[in-house]
Amino acid sequence: MTLENRSDRRILAAASGGGHWVQLMRLRPAFEGARVTYVTVRPTYAEDVPGEDFRVVPDATLWNKFRLLLMAAKMFWIVISVRPDVVISTGAAPGYFAIRFGKWIGAKTCWVDSIANAEQLSMSGNQIRAHATIVLSQWPHVAEAEGVEHAGSVL
Repeated sequence: MTLENRSDRRILAAASGGGHWVQLMRLRPAFEGARVTYVTVRPTYAEDVPGEDFRVVPDATLWNKFRLLLMAAKMFWIVISVRPDVVISTGAAPGYFAIRFGKWIGAKTCWVDSIANAEQLSMSGNQIRAHATIVLSQWPHVAEAEGVEHAGSVL
């Protein structure tokens, strides 16, 4: 993304809770000047992004298929209504769906795999790699072994 016309850029930044959200928050300086919509699973995280567009999707895992379907439906609606130019995620399920749906509408997409995945790409990272514009590992040796990119870490 170039710096000119950054205020016209719409970014959808999605992450699940815990460390995924913390890492997404550490990327916030990169979004400066853009219109950002943050999506996560915990309403209390709204206090981390005061004054920003903030949305919540149901929390879900592979072991709760119904809630996963609800999450996907809500994320689809968010992507369609926001119409982001860029979708970025630090994981896991909310980011997977955000990137899949964002790609459908022509958004550039970026998956930043969690710093916790120090030996291999995460399960979500592996599943999204064929669909994301760019997949980044925060570990150079993981990036090399997995055939993704490394551009530093957010910790």
